[in-house]
Amino acid sequence: MSNPLLTMDNLPPFSRIEPQYIEPAVDQVLRENRSTLDSLYPNLQQISWDAVVVPMEDMEDRLDKMWSPVGHMNAVVNSDALRAAYNACLPKLSEYATELGQNAAIFQAYKALADSPEFSTLSPAQQKTITNALRDFHLSGVDLDPVQQQRYKAIRQDLTRLQAKFEENVLDATQGWIKHTEDAALLAGLPKSAVAMAKQAATSRQLAGWVFTLEFPSYYSVMTYADNRDLRAEIYQAYTTRASDQGPNAGRWDNSEIMDQILRLRHEMARLLGFDNYAAYSLATKMAQRPEQVLTFLHDLAKRSKPHALKEYEDLGNFARKHHDAPPLAPWDVGYFSEKQRQHLFDFRQEELKPYFAEQPVVNGLFTIVNRLYGLRIAERAGVDTWHADVRFFDIFDDQGTLRGSFYLDLYARSKKRGGAWMDGCISRRRTTRGTQLPVAYLVCNLTPPVDGEPAQFTHDEVVTLFHEFGHGLHHMLTQVDVIGVSGINGVAWDAVELPSQFMENWCWEREALQLMARHYQTNEPLPEDLYRKMQATRNYQSSMQMIRQLEFSLFDFRMHLEYDPARKHHVQQILDDTRREVSVVIPPEWNRFQHGFSHIFAGGYAAGYYSYKWAEVLSADAFSLFEETGIFNRDTGRKFLQCILEQGGSQDAMALFKAFRGREPDIEPLLRHNGITN
Repeated sequence: MSNPLLTMDNLPPFSRIEPQYIEPAVDQVLRENRSTLDSLYPNLQQISWDAVVVPMEDMEDRLDKMWSPVGHMNAVVNSDALRAAYNACLPKLSEYATELGQNAAIFQAYKALADSPEFSTLSPAQQKTITNALRDFHLSGVDLDPVQQQRYKAIRQDLTRLQAKFEENVLDATQGWIKHTEDAALLAGLPKSAVAMAKQAATSRQLAGWVFTLEFPSYYSVMTYADNRDLRAEIYQAYTTRASDQGPNAGRWDNSEIMDQILRLRHEMARLLGFDNYAAYSLATKMAQRPEQVLTFLHDLAKRSKPHALKEYEDLGNFARKHHDAPPLAPWDVGYFSEKQRQHLFDFRQEELKPYFAEQPVVNGLFTIVNRLYGLRIAERAGVDTWHADVRFFDIFDDQGTLRGSFYLDLYARSKKRGGAWMDGCISRRRTTRGTQLPVAYLVCNLTPPVDGEPAQFTHDEVVTLFHEFGHGLHHMLTQVDVIGVSGINGVAWDAVELPSQFMENWCWEREALQLMARHYQTNEPLPEDLYRKMQATRNYQSSMQMIRQLEFSLFDFRMHLEYDPARKHHVQQILDDTRREVSVVIPPEWNRFQHGFSHIFAGGYAAGYYSYKWAEVLSADAFSLFEETGIFNRDTGRKFLQCILEQGGSQDAMALFKAFRGREPDIEPLLRHNGITN
């Protein structure tokens, strides 16, 4: 049979992709690419965009489109056979990427093109692609001697393997623990929807009673609502010790040594390339220019936020003691008593919102909001091959009826699916001899699934998550840049890539926007005004505690990479403890191993870059402030954001694009105002 990974022309044929096809497809594409590279670049007869860059784009695009569904399926329908095939290919792909980055003939061709008269005639996107490529050649070790290049290659391969193993351990540890009970007393305090979800989880495992898992909707419901303190403590410990040397599965999927190896290799690689540390290396592709700039930004936010956070935490402890005769707060009490205090202060329960955020009205409302902002129409397309029965497929059309892009939507948490939420590219926009290749995105969440035959109903936080990922998707799909290296999210500075996603979250709080999506799933009644006012009143409830928590993550990540010393033992835990002493208000127990599940920085792209969430939040809050001034559905302002940010991709520096939209450099005050921080 023909290999579907080698014969697909557009959308991946997910139902036909089997593990046995993966490695042969990768081998063949890499073999053909290497053959082209060896015959083409040492023998170039001319230096031009078409001769130098277009062949590279063709090869990389074919490889990306072939590998994209493989990596995606490994994340959303993981299996032993798929994992083995995926892991077998990682060192091959890493070796190939390093070869490209260290290929002197290709580097010299790009350098000659940058120095040629043609360069000044190229579009800004083409010029940016070339300058980015030259930067990346240096970051890949093209300047190193042969022995150093071999060491760089070995480091990259080891990092690829270790980062994949880290993510596997987190997934296995998450799936490897359940709490099965037939004691109905443990259900006290839980909303009906959470009880039904636990019952469904038990039934799916052919068990009586109820099952709680470490998938986030289940974990969150227990930590927020369960009256039984021992149950909260048990699940808190299981969740915060995943993939570690502590907790109920201590040592079984332990990431301790893997983290140490990752940090050691990152530091060695940065030093090999001439940087003092990995934090400095990471800033080579970001808006921030110096480590001191990042630290000053984070410390300033912490200084402004911590007094408010301490007061919020003190008030919570006093409330728990006065109204519930509670002992001093433990970490597994914070979410529970926060919900109680929210009810007390605002007469409001988060659970009250869920019937108004059923899946279809929320999705339809999201699409309507995008239509009001940008004139886009989104339509579902039936009959598209997907990786799971719950996945849907949509097309996006502009106000002229032109197809701009498409996306897969995979909303629910389930077994064998990586936790969290993300957007990833399936296909990137580019101009080819056959016309314009349109972008396709994967939009993935782990939201509460349908229970007992009723439609899925989301918490407001889950709605915010959906809007966040859709903002990433719009950035990928609405690009008008035809050069693949800087189209969509490609080539965007990492600390600016969260701008469109965090920007979209704002509409989840606006009354005019909520009227388009918040409908009771049974009566179709809109969200009542009194419930909306209560929701708004709670918007900044514990906002400083939430700010401080994100700053803890950001400072821990950045300092861990900035201050790494190979001779220092227990570096990770020491930096985390030190960071918590400086900025945190909720200090976890000694056995907490949050870092062992911190996939963003140990397995994802946020190493020495988690600060990007706060950095980009300054941009997004300031960008939204223009809509606050002109109207949240002002079409002219929406068109300006579309044209200045979403359509431009990485074709210009992020600061230049922001200034083109806002008319000035970003201001931190809107972020502080949105979080209720006034000093």
